[in-house]
Amino acid sequence: MTRSPALGQEKRVTLPQGDVRYFERGEGRPVVFVHGVFVNANLWRHVVPDVADAGFRCLTIDMPLGAHEVPLRPDADLTPSGVADLIADFLDALDLRDVVLVANDTGGALTQIMLSHRPDRVERVVLTPSDSFDYFFPPLFKPLVPYARIPGSMRPLAALLQVKALHRTPFVFGRVAKYAIPDAVVESYLAPAHRHAAIRRDLRKFLRAVRSRYTLEAAEKLRAFDKPVLLVWADEDRTFPLRLAKRLAAMLPDARLEVVADSYAFVPEDQPAALVRHILAFAGVMAV
Repeated sequence: MTRSPALGQEKRVTLPQGDVRYFERGEGRPVVFVHGVFVNANLWRHVVPDVADAGFRCLTIDMPLGAHEVPLRPDADLTPSGVADLIADFLDALDLRDVVLVANDTGGALTQIMLSHRPDRVERVVLTPSDSFDYFFPPLFKPLVPYARIPGSMRPLAALLQVKALHRTPFVFGRVAKYAIPDAVVESYLAPAHRHAAIRRDLRKFLRAVRSRYTLEAAEKLRAFDKPVLLVWADEDRTFPLRLAKRLAAMLPDARLEVVADSYAFVPEDQPAALVRHILAFAGVMAV
C-alpha cells in the first residue's frame, strides 16, 4: 500500500514550499483533513468515503511530517508556523472557501496555529485528540525534539522504526491507536523516512523546531476565533488527556465537546464511524 484508494484521486499542487500530494473524493462543500507526525493521508481512509458520500468534497493532504513521499524544497520553512502556513497556502492554491477543517494529533496543533493568523477560508473546525497548550509534544514524545537536533539522528531512528515488534509499543503506535493498525498502513507510514534522505531532512527540520510556545501563543489568539469548533475526543486517550479538550472548549467562543468511547488518540483509526457521525451532524447533514 502507498495510499488507500478510499481516499480518492491522487493529485499534486505546487505551493511556495514545494509540491504537495493530496487526495480528492466527492463533490460539494470542501472538507480538508490534516494528519500528524509519522503518519500520512491513510489515517483518514475509513472516514473519507462516508463523508464524501454524504455530499462533500473531501481533500486529504499528505503533510510533510515524515511519512510523505514527495519532499519539499530544501529551503522550505518547516517550523510549526511554516507548516501551518502550508495548510493555509493549500486552501489558497485551490481557492477553497467555507472549509470544514478536520485535524488529528500534530495536525491539530498546526491547525490551531494556522487559525490564529490565517483563518479566513475556514468556516468550521473539527479537532480530534491533538497537541495543544503545553502539550506540543506530549510528554511521551517530547524527547524527539532534542534528539532531532543531533545531526544524522533521523537515519537510525527511521531504521529502528522498521522493527515490527516495536510498532505496538507506547513509543510508536501503542499509545495512540487502541487497536492494531494493519501492517500495510504502518509500512506506508514508516517506510518513506527509511528509504529517502530528503524525507528524513523534512522530518528533522520540523521536529527540531517544535516548541510549546507555538501552541500557547495560538491559544491566546484563538480566544477571538468565533467560528464553530467541534472537539471529538477519546475518553481513554492518555496521550492527549480529556482535560485538554475541556480547556479548549472553555477557551474557544463557540466550541462543543463530544466524547468518543473505546479509542485512543487516533479516533480516525479506532472509531471512524463515530467520528463520521459527529462530522456530519456538525456540518448539518444528520443528527448523531
